[in-house]
This record gives sequence, structure tokens and C-alpha cells, in this order.
Amino acid sequence: MRTPLALAAAAALALGLAGCGEDATAGHDAVAIGGQFEFVSPGGQTVIEYPPAERAPVGEVYGPDLRDESEEIRLADFAGQIVVLNAWGQWCAPCRAESDDLQRVHEWMRGEGIGTVLGINVRDDVITAPRDFMADNGLSYPSIYDPPFINAAALGGIPASVIPTTVILDRRHRPAAVLLKGVDDRELTELVRKIAAEEP
Repeated sequence: MRTPLALAAAAALALGLAGCGEDATAGHDAVAIGGQFEFVSPGGQTVIEYPPAERAPVGEVYGPDLRDESEEIRLADFAGQIVVLNAWGQWCAPCRAESDDLQRVHEWMRGEGIGTVLGINVRDDVITAPRDFMADNGLSYPSIYDPPFINAAALGGIPASVIPTTVILDRRHRPAAVLLKGVDDRELTELVRKIAAEEP
């Protein structure tokens, strides 16, 4: 069985860091091993959607709250909700560019009562930099502080080298879509609406 590390390396090799700027295509690349989602290199695709019958749950995602390290955020805190997971860094230009879009999606999801955006801050070794970025830009969605991106393994070995990466989880916290690129609010809203319309 391929390990999450091997899968991440394969995906990173296939996509490189340029994945953020490529055009999106759709496909179905995943495998459920032992009942848990495991990411498979998408062969150059930047948007991968998974129909309900092909989905599997992710592992336990958790870590310190970026705003208050004494507190912990867990994916389980959002049980029954759609969660837009976004791996980002304040050092990453596409991440900075998409942050306002993520905030709009977060506010819309909260207003509709269907879920939340949840950030995972990576590769920011000094916590004040991403913390100040969120405060200065009025970003209210929660974010886990995870500089080494340990949670990539819990997410089935998604490519830790491709930032930003967004994983949209359905209400059962199974990946319904993976976006290996920068995103905008229109694209995310369309995907979330589709997932929200699914049978529970």
C-alpha cells in the first residue's frame, strides 16, 4: 500500500508549485483504503470532484487555534456541517489573493446554517505573521496553526507542497472536492451548493 507520504510526493511531482495558476478540470481520483479517504495523484488536474458513492471519511484533523494557541480546534467541532478546509500561508501570494473570497464564502455558509470555512495555516514558523494577516484583513473564519502541515496525512496525503489547497468536506466529513489551486467565491459557492443539495 502506498503511504500518504509517497502519495503526497507523487502528487507534488505531477503538479509542482504551479498548480495554483492552472485551469481547472474535473475528475475522479481517490481510493478508500480501510474505509478512509486516501488521495491519489490526479495526473495534472487541479479540481477533483468525488460523487457520494466514491467518498470516504478523512482522519482526525486538529491543532492549535491560530488566534489563541491555548485553545484547540478539531474538525469534529463541526459535526454535521459542510466544511471548506483551506491550507494556506501568509507568505503565499495566491493564498492572500483568495482570502477575501474565502471570507465571503464563510459568511454565506454561516448565514445559511450549512457550515464553515476552516483554515489550516502552514509553513508560517512565526505565528504572529499569519495572526496579524487575518486580523488586518478582517478574516473571521477559524484557522488551525500547523506549520509542518501534519494534518496532510489525516487528509489522505494531499500534496503538502501545493499551497493553497482547498478540500470541501460533505456533512459526513468526506472529501467531495479537492482544489489544488487558488479559488474564488463563485466557484466555491457553486460547489458547496451542490453538496448542500445532496441527500443527508
